Amino acid sequence: MRWEEKALAQEAKKKGARVVTIDAKILTLDSTSEPKQIRKEFGDVALERCISYFRGLHVTAYLEAKGLTVINPHEVGETCGNKYLTTLALEKAGIPTPRTLFAFTAESAKEAAAKVGYPAVLKPVVGSWGRGVAPLKDRESANTIIELRDEMDGAMNQIYYIQEMVKRPPRDIRTIVVGDKVIAAAYRYSPPEEWRTNVARGGKTAPCPITKELEEIVLKSAKAVGGGVLGVDAMESPEGLVVHEVNNTVEFKGASQVSEVNIPAAIIGYVLELAKR
Repeated sequence: MRWEEKALAQEAKKKGARVVTIDAKILTLDSTSEPKQIRKEFGDVALERCISYFRGLHVTAYLEAKGLTVINPHEVGETCGNKYLTTLALEKAGIPTPRTLFAFTAESAKEAAAKVGYPAVLKPVVGSWGRGVAPLKDRESANTIIELRDEMDGAMNQIYYIQEMVKRPPRDIRTIVVGDKVIAAAYRYSPPEEWRTNVARGGKTAPCPITKELEEIVLKSAKAVGGGVLGVDAMESPEGLVVHEVNNTVEFKGASQVSEVNIPAAIIGYVLELAKR
């Protein structure tokens, strides 16, 4: 388990809850199992924390079909785990986002990159920790990177998600939303020789004030994807804050290091409140 899952289990035990940790990699689910039996095995509420997007999505669908409450629900997980769907949800809600173009062949992706303008960013629609994210600095590098992507196996690699390179400070903002509250915020700074801010890649965190502007756009973003326990990531553009990602199984180790709020305790408190309903 990651640091986050260990911290969540520890806080749940402190609050006197019965905690069952289940490894989805070795899990077998029977479509004919009775809901009563599933509840006995999984408990009253399931906090889905799979590293694998697709594995977590399918486990969530199964548990919900058997009548369990899952945090976050299947619809939320599906939206947040796919950048394409997240962007559409944010745009529909009128939330400022980086300009993004979608394409479905290498040739149309090259045209999309030119239309967005250079520099731009090519991202996989499903993925985390900054893996597969590539800067498109000019037409030549864009064409090369897109052609390499075109050679990769997998249907998801044929969906091109091309975004403008936002003119921002060397940082972004990770916020943690629990229910209807923004409980923590942290600046994430890029490590040396790196432009991505992911803590998994060596990015550093610092306290970030939760301003009224930040709180409003983050809560609106969380509502747009369905709410729950989420990580909403924003950037400071010349025109103001823009939201570029919403995380379903948010990692919060970096934010915890600079936050006065006990993030795992707040999440478990939310889970237990749902269990009582």
